[in-house]
Amino acid sequence: MEFQLSSVDQQNYSGDAVAILVKQEEIFSDDYIQNLLSSNRFDGKKGSSFIALAGDHFNCSRVLFIGIGDQEYTGKRYIETLNEISALCSKNHITDLFIPKFDITDQNEEWIHQTTSRVLTNLTYQVDKIGSDSTNDDLELEKVVIQSNLTDQSKLDYGYSIAQGMHLCRTLGDMPPNICTPTYLSETAKNLANDLGLKVEILEESDMKNLGMNSLLSVSKGSIEKPKLISLSYQGNKKSKPIVLVGKGVTFDTGGISLKPGQAMDEMKYDMCGAASVMGVMKAVALMKLPVNLTVVVPTVENMPAHNASKPGDVVKSMSGQTIEILNTDAEGRLILCDALTYVQKYDPEIVIDVATLTGACIIALGKVNSGLMSNNQALADEIIKASESSNDGVWQLPISDEYDEQLKSNFADMANIGGREAGSVTAACFLARFTKDYKWAHLDIAGTAWNSGANKGATGRPVPLLSEIILNRLS
Repeated sequence: MEFQLSSVDQQNYSGDAVAILVKQEEIFSDDYIQNLLSSNRFDGKKGSSFIALAGDHFNCSRVLFIGIGDQEYTGKRYIETLNEISALCSKNHITDLFIPKFDITDQNEEWIHQTTSRVLTNLTYQVDKIGSDSTNDDLELEKVVIQSNLTDQSKLDYGYSIAQGMHLCRTLGDMPPNICTPTYLSETAKNLANDLGLKVEILEESDMKNLGMNSLLSVSKGSIEKPKLISLSYQGNKKSKPIVLVGKGVTFDTGGISLKPGQAMDEMKYDMCGAASVMGVMKAVALMKLPVNLTVVVPTVENMPAHNASKPGDVVKSMSGQTIEILNTDAEGRLILCDALTYVQKYDPEIVIDVATLTGACIIALGKVNSGLMSNNQALADEIIKASESSNDGVWQLPISDEYDEQLKSNFADMANIGGREAGSVTAACFLARFTKDYKWAHLDIAGTAWNSGANKGATGRPVPLLSEIILNRLS
């Protein structure tokens, strides 16, 4: 898909179609447009739309009228409008669209450029069905021109790059777990490194044993799939400390000996969406060629029940030297993350953000709308919240105070890997916080936001927009 900025007005655009946003009961000074609205009894209610032949008043062929209602027109509502525009264009075989200039109450013109290219490009994503050569034959948008007096197209390029990162995240998430294994993720990382000029390091099982990553290895030992610890680094600024992102990469989670119920267990292929998202962010940042240093670390395993799998009651020693009583083998994400969070100290990070489909409790608390946010540094948490608002990739902060940490006490080790039924998302973060005392850290629980279930089952690409926005904001 191609995106351009142009100072031409809507009457003189010579492409396929022009999109005009109509406020409820709005009266246009342009008599031709007003007559079209009146003759079609179009009042601009939110979610309404119609398409008219342009006639001699426009150089284009058709005009799309999209109702935006009578409420304050915010960035969030604009993203909803872009989804409506994309659906209209697909249904009516519109491949070349002009979007006139308009105001959004809480965002500037550059935000419009970046968001338009990101959202519309992301909407082109299609699931690759295994063994099928079929493609979507529907005509899709190929060119979008945004009216603007600005000439710098970098924000358009940024939005497109972020969408490419989302596509990678969604592609990896949607793959069957017999294909997307820890080895497959490591090969994907190598390919990214070759394509984008990144530094890659893959630790094998023997390397992790030598480093004392016994917590991570306790999860993988019940599977025939060998674990990997993947590191990808991009250097765009030789003087700055790196931003480090850690992504949970459980390529399939049966729960281990603490076996999950069979219903919807197929969705546990999405338990590696943290890994997919940080790899997607790496792709976006490298494509944008940002002047930052970024490292992503992916601990990746498969969690299976077997004769040699970890058992409830086992005690393991983590890379940090702290011991862990495994009370539930289905609380495995924190067991691989804690060793990765110890490992990343070697990078002397500016900040560390881990991303994980960590707890079902987070879905109960926040549903499918917001990711859970917990942090040991309020300034970093505030930074993430601000980025979530501008990217429309929402988060909600939860506490990690000492009272919750008390639930992790164990009679047989330094800590247990679960803290009981109450505040499950919070106690999981408290567990991770015990391994992040030497740097600024935040945790994103994306269990509710990484994928959709039901008829629209599939990876969402979140939180690639949020994480990309955090990085971009640090440059401004």
